This record gives sequence, structure tokens and C-alpha cells, in this order.
Amino acid sequence: MVHYKQLENGVRLIVKRMPGLLSVSMGILVHTGAAFENDEEDGISHFIEHMLFKGTETRTAFRISDETDRIGAQMNAFTGKDITCYYAKSTTAHAAEAFGILSDIFLHSNFPEEEMSREKGVIIEEISMTEDTPEDLCLDLLPRAFYGKEGYGRNILGSRKNVRGFTRADVDKYMAKRYVADNIVIAMAGNIQPELAEELAEKYFGGVKPGKSENIENRVSYHASHLHRKKEIEQVHFALAYPSVRRYAPDYDATQIMNSVLGGSMSSKLFQKVREQLGLAYNVYSYVSSYAEAGALVIYAGVNCENYLASVEAVLDCVKETVGKNITRDEFLRGKEQLTASSVYAQESTSSQMLLYGKELLYSGKIYDFEKRVKQIESVTYEDVLAACETNFNEKYLASAIVGNVDSALKL
Repeated sequence: MVHYKQLENGVRLIVKRMPGLLSVSMGILVHTGAAFENDEEDGISHFIEHMLFKGTETRTAFRISDETDRIGAQMNAFTGKDITCYYAKSTTAHAAEAFGILSDIFLHSNFPEEEMSREKGVIIEEISMTEDTPEDLCLDLLPRAFYGKEGYGRNILGSRKNVRGFTRADVDKYMAKRYVADNIVIAMAGNIQPELAEELAEKYFGGVKPGKSENIENRVSYHASHLHRKKEIEQVHFALAYPSVRRYAPDYDATQIMNSVLGGSMSSKLFQKVREQLGLAYNVYSYVSSYAEAGALVIYAGVNCENYLASVEAVLDCVKETVGKNITRDEFLRGKEQLTASSVYAQESTSSQMLLYGKELLYSGKIYDFEKRVKQIESVTYEDVLAACETNFNEKYLASAIVGNVDSALKL
């Protein structure tokens, strides 16, 4: 059962009741992230996400953690390119208390100066950790190579310089633009009565002032550049990006099935050729990253330094096979079943359901319909997937990133 309610101020609530369970996941989703920032704000969405856990008008940072642990709940947050989500999971018996704490940090954080100073150090360590993790660094460089320095090309963590310089005034200014009523969705999934969920939403969010978010058009331009970061490490990590489908494009599902065949599973072309047949990589895969205005089909591999050029060639051979529509009906059916199964598995997780229903409402303004979703996947034909092979590998806009003990970017 799904329950929807829009508060008078514009905040939206979506509840997916799952009565057979003993827990509930609750999220507060904001339609903001790195892609909505300008140069001065670069990294501020992520900085705010951290700071909201550092104290409110009535709770210290320790008290937030202590009260959460005392009821056995879990609380965390994440920042993306176009979404920031604060979430909690608790037993049904403690749902009201957990949502009370979650709402307090979201609505009443007071950004203590000493905590801001301390957390800047934490985030700078997080930046260093990413730079010391070659796979993460490579996949951070790739959007910059693909989209450029703005919009979806921005790094979520921001720069050390920006992080060090953020002030309370910067935070207030940004939140006034993005953390507004019509840009907020409350999502709950699990064993919770819709009446209680609505009561909690009204109690904590009913007093939020009505407001509309700043309208930002993320103009997308493909840069087709090739970036390189030299590191004296054992492996070479490289990633390629081709233009792909937007989030609600008609050929979205066909592209997902095609990607499954290319590199989305252990039976995929990339895994079987690059790892199983040639033994060139331990980790090789592909995925589709879709946003409102654009998308990218990404291929990643971590390989031995001596074999990285042969590995790139093997990856490109798999791409050529796919572009050449060398996909069998058996591969098509296998990819289709994998896509259907992933939708089914998501139905069994309160966290997945909370995010699924919350994101759908946040991005499209619509209520997620599982039955409709399965029918959409079922309707994809073999010919649709072959057509997707033609539209997802435009070499004119191919971008790449490489991290390792090499002296130059890939020449493709």
C-alpha cells in the first residue's frame, strides 16, 4: 500500500507500507547536490550534509549519536550530483523517536563554529582518502573529462581550498536556495501506519515556510577530453565514458539491458573476455549513469601496469562487438531477467523502497508503480536493445580517465 500527502507548505510525503516487517526506513530527500553548485559553492552540498549531524538547538553531536544508538536505530546521509538524502532505519516501535531525531538535525542544526572547523578537517581527510583510492579517483576524474568542470562534472567533495573557506553565511545562503519546501520529499518504507507517518510529517515539517527552489538549468556539454593522474602504484585504473540515456528516456530500459550484456554481470562480454579469457583484470565492469538532462555509459577496469594498453584494446573490442549488434537473443533474455530481478529484489528492502519511492517523487513528481515498472521491462524487445547499441557509443564524445604509473592520458 502506498500513501501520498502534500503538506500545505509544499513538502511532500510518500509512504510504502510493508506490514510483514518489523522495521521502517525513513528519508528526507532534497533535490540538490554537486551539479547545482557554482565555483564558489563547489563542495558545499556535501559540507552541509556533514554539518547537519554536528549539533542542533537542543542536541549536541554526541547526544544525536547517543539517542540514536539507545533506540537501536541507524542514521546516516549521502550527497550525490543531484540529490542529498538524510535517512534513518529503526524498529517499528521506535519509528517516531528516530524520525524526531532525523527531523531535528534537518530542521534545527545550529552549525557550531568549532564543529565547522573540526569537520572541515574530516572532509579534507575524506578527499585525501579518495585520492589514495585509485578506483575512486579514476571515477571522480571521468565526469570532469566527460562533462567539464561544471554541472555533472563537479566533484561531490569539492576542493580543499573551498572546504577550508566555507562560512556560516555561505551555508545559509545555499540552504535558502535549495533547502526549501517544494524541494523536499519525506519517504518512508516498512511497517509504519500511514496515519502515523502523516502525523509525524505534519508535526515536524508542517511549520516549514513555503518556498520554491532556485531554478537552475544544468546545461550539458560533452567535452570528450582525456585526463590523467600519475601515481606510483601497482595497477593502472582506467575508465571510459560515452553519451547515454537521460533518466526517463524511452530507450532507458533497452540501454540498461544492453549494458548488462556489455559489462553489468559476471556473464557479460567485458567480464568474460577481459578477466576470464585474457586474465587482464580482476575488476572490470560497466554501468549507466542517468540524470535529468544527460547520461553516460561508463566502463571501468583495474589492470596490471604492463598490460594496460592490451586491456584497453580488449575493452574496445567488446564495445565494437556491442556496437556491431553482436548480441544474441539468449544474452538479451538474460539481461532482461537481470533487470527484472533487480526491481523485484528492491521490493524486499525497506531502505531500497524508501529511496525508490522518494527519488521517483523528487525527480518526476510521480508515485513509483512497481507493476508498471515490470511491464515496461517486459515490453522491451530484442530489436529495441539492438537499436540501443547504435545510440550509446558515439565516439565523437568519448572521454577517458586514467590513474597509475603512466606518463600520459589515453589516446583514443
